[in-house]
Amino acid sequence: MIQKADPSHKRGVAIGADVGATLAKLAVRGDDGITRFQLIPTPEADRIVTEIESASPVCVGLTGGGSAWLADRLSPDCSRLDEFSAWKRGAIELLRREEHDTGDPFLLVSLGTGTSAMLVRRDEVIRIGGTALGGGTLFGLGVALTRATRFDQVIELAARGDRRNIDLLVSDIYPSGELPLPGDLNAASFAKLANPALAANTSDADRAHSVVGMIGENIGMICGSLAESVGAKRIVYGGSTLRNNKPLVDVLHVMAIVRGQTALFLKEPEYAGALGALSLALGTGQPQPLSVPRAD
Repeated sequence: MIQKADPSHKRGVAIGADVGATLAKLAVRGDDGITRFQLIPTPEADRIVTEIESASPVCVGLTGGGSAWLADRLSPDCSRLDEFSAWKRGAIELLRREEHDTGDPFLLVSLGTGTSAMLVRRDEVIRIGGTALGGGTLFGLGVALTRATRFDQVIELAARGDRRNIDLLVSDIYPSGELPLPGDLNAASFAKLANPALAANTSDADRAHSVVGMIGENIGMICGSLAESVGAKRIVYGGSTLRNNKPLVDVLHVMAIVRGQTALFLKEPEYAGALGALSLALGTGQPQPLSVPRAD
């Protein structure tokens, strides 16, 4: 059983958990005051429960779409917390640790299985939009179009690929200088696959890179437009899809530059919600000392 959640507790193990559609992200503050991170696949429900209960925490904060079932499995004394508030608190903590300006307004983007965009302004956080494009799309299309069977394999392929072998570029349609657009600008994702001669020379890596490019361009465009609509010049990206995903980060970075915006990427992108849930459950806005994350 979880001990009764009490924000006045300053000592003992405390846990924040952000339970998404694919992964459960845990932020575990130990007896030493150091917060450690852990990832567990959401379908492994028994393992998540065991991991939390075996720590005998004095305080547990839960957020995310799976927080309801996890609270039912653990104890009535767990604190369920609003996901957007948890993300705001955790993102600000991570930004401060990276010595970034946390002044508002900024657009906070949770890029998980899908994508959600939140406006952080003054003392409030408001979800203003999102898209069904996200890590679930990337993984699903990556598996369908390549021989990869794991998410990390799709990303490894993308890092070696060249989407120009798959996507139709402006330079493929118009002679140089005919349009006031860069020749390497993507005109149509995957269009070259319709040509058997061109498709024959493509690889799994090229297809994976094209998937990442298409998803990144569309998320970047959507989030850039949302940020512009609310007067935010900065977009802060987090979420498990960005974990060790340089190809996607590169695309999102370029999309922000094109729109005259600044994109920031949290160094521990998947743990913003869990860290925020931990801080909110503890009833403190003070940063939690962190250690190197542990992903099992």
